[in-house]
Amino acid sequence: MTQNSSDLNLLNPYLQGPYAPVCDEISVSKLKVIGEIPKDFAGAYYRNGPNPKKAPSGMHHWFDGDGMLHAIYFEEGGASYCNRYIESNDYLADCVGTLQKAGIFSPARPDGSSTFYKNTANTDILMHNGELMALWYISGKPVRLDAKTLMTLREDDFGGNLPNNVSAHSKVDMQTGEFLFFDYGLYDPWYSFGVIDGNNNLTHFTQIELPGPRLPHDMAITKNYAVLMDLPVVFTEQGLRKKIWSIHADRELPTRFGVLPRNGDGKQIRWFEFPGCYIYHVINAWEEGDNIVLYCCKMIENGRQLPREYGPYAPMVNVLALRAVVTKWTMNLKTGVGKEEQIDDAISEFPVVNLGFTGRPSRYSYHGAIPDTETQLFDGILKYDLNDGSYKRHNFEKNVFGSEPAYAPRFHAKCEDDGYVVSFVTDISTLQSRVLILDAQNIEDRPLAEVCLTQCVPLGFHGTWANLDEFSN
Repeated sequence: MTQNSSDLNLLNPYLQGPYAPVCDEISVSKLKVIGEIPKDFAGAYYRNGPNPKKAPSGMHHWFDGDGMLHAIYFEEGGASYCNRYIESNDYLADCVGTLQKAGIFSPARPDGSSTFYKNTANTDILMHNGELMALWYISGKPVRLDAKTLMTLREDDFGGNLPNNVSAHSKVDMQTGEFLFFDYGLYDPWYSFGVIDGNNNLTHFTQIELPGPRLPHDMAITKNYAVLMDLPVVFTEQGLRKKIWSIHADRELPTRFGVLPRNGDGKQIRWFEFPGCYIYHVINAWEEGDNIVLYCCKMIENGRQLPREYGPYAPMVNVLALRAVVTKWTMNLKTGVGKEEQIDDAISEFPVVNLGFTGRPSRYSYHGAIPDTETQLFDGILKYDLNDGSYKRHNFEKNVFGSEPAYAPRFHAKCEDDGYVVSFVTDISTLQSRVLILDAQNIEDRPLAEVCLTQCVPLGFHGTWANLDEFSN
């Protein structure tokens, strides 16, 4: 018997409770605050995530939800909140019933620009050249948004010069103003890499050949290099043949990191090979003499049985229950020798650093702590000291779960962690959401302030911080 859409939706945990979409786009100022918001920082914390505009009519992956951006603004000890849908071209076409592309449970439909699935722009968010850019994991055109109002400005092809697409987790180098991006051929054996300068001009683009189609999720940058990933989670033969989202871990493939000069030709890439693993998210990378040092959250075996109570969604639920550990890779550009070291065995993901240190030596990172649950939840924040692999932990209250945090520097900060860590959190028993402000140097302490929101912020994907002077002009 074929299940109808409403039955399917009820089986999907990522449409229920704290993951359920909110209907209203709102703007609220003078929010209630428990405690006191520090006055020595100012800016905005943004968080992207899926929020279906319409009730799904068939199988629905969490990645398929229309992108919605949530923002909380801090200035002079006050806070305001707003949320808006991210109006990609595919979102607008879907609103009027003309979209020809579906979600990733459906067969791929190429549209002539290597975009096979609906560009929801729901994965990543970053600030570049005074505007926000929302990015989609399975690659599409970046969607530019006004950093103050969250109103969509345009899909950006950088003056018509963007050859392909842009994947989520491309990087901004705050020290140069550059946006360094990657893209991959979803069903074809290539990678591409490019650089956009601080004035939004494409200054470099190159393509890299691969042994076969790959599904990378992140990249890293250093002062002089980009680090690209060739990972052993790939499409099955059936997936490639039928252009459907059928993936598996190929035990015969290694993990490879490709080190490419930031303005180099793709043929200059140097590959370093390690035992096979999958990596969702980079912590940071930098150069030490001849070495490239790379820290990531390395996925380990889930160890869970298939949760059959979710029916056809059981495989999706199992894959999304992230289990990863902090791991360091060192690659020597002179000798070609690589080394892998697991730094700790605590389970964490969605790492962030002080964005001013992206691609440069950094000591601290802030991660979502992951409990042993069937769905993706963060029950606290781990502050790692990468110098010795130790961490300190902030625990959320009972039934409260968080989002990817962000680091917000204090005015005239004197060191890397001289500032605050902010995070949206939601009480899953009441569906009430707040924003926590933590002292980054005393992460274990109670929040300095809790900003009470007037509607739920569904659990979602990635966030970022932007200082007020990045978007106030």
